[in-house]
Amino acid sequence: MEYTVQKLAQLAGVSSRTLRYYDEIGILKPARTNSSGYRIYGQKEVDRLQQILFYRELGISLDQIKEIITAPAFDAADALKEHREKLLEKRKQLDLLITNVEKTIASAEGRTTMSDKEKFEGFKKKMIEDNEKQYGKEIREKYGEETVEKSNAKLMNMTREEHEAVAKLAEEINSTLEQAMETGDPAGELAQKAAGLHKQWITYYWSEYSKEAHAGLAEMYVADERFKAYYDKVRPGAAEFLRDAIKIYTGQQ
Repeated sequence: MEYTVQKLAQLAGVSSRTLRYYDEIGILKPARTNSSGYRIYGQKEVDRLQQILFYRELGISLDQIKEIITAPAFDAADALKEHREKLLEKRKQLDLLITNVEKTIASAEGRTTMSDKEKFEGFKKKMIEDNEKQYGKEIREKYGEETVEKSNAKLMNMTREEHEAVAKLAEEINSTLEQAMETGDPAGELAQKAAGLHKQWITYYWSEYSKEAHAGLAEMYVADERFKAYYDKVRPGAAEFLRDAIKIYTGQQ
């Protein structure tokens, strides 16, 4: 079976513009162009589009998808098995959130009681899964499986008060960091206060603290564009400034 752009777009539930863009960036080329100049897609392209949409559903960027599916070692069957596992994880998360909502309704109607821990279980689980999706590979390679699993367990056991304290600390770090950047001195009092607050913040997640690991995390903030973008929202250059402040704070210059 062959499809034009319009017919494939209708079949897949995407826009014709999306398929043309996929062609432009080289992630999904048509099988051929007919004598009238129309892009024609065959079974191979249909299967590839399905793979692309699976990855998109999992929140993976087009650049990453292109890298994955154009790799010489890419195996479509293995990819489908991986998709299945990821979707099962996603369904498990949704089931947990639905159960959480149902318990909350029952509690509000006086049919049951709900602990504070139960109220936040679904959200904490989602936070862990979101972190795994975005940064899991990097942090596991850098800190090891055991360290990451301990950190996740600590987050799951976090109380409501601890969760609120973490959120407050994150805001305080950013505001202090912004003020410290006005001084231009990562060794100054404000910058070192920001580094100290950052240490407090990570100890809510880490099972144990070390100066070396803290400095290593600060380096990752600069090396990885996703981390860098988070802090640079405070002010351009904030990631580098925080890294320098933390390296001074930990004595790891």
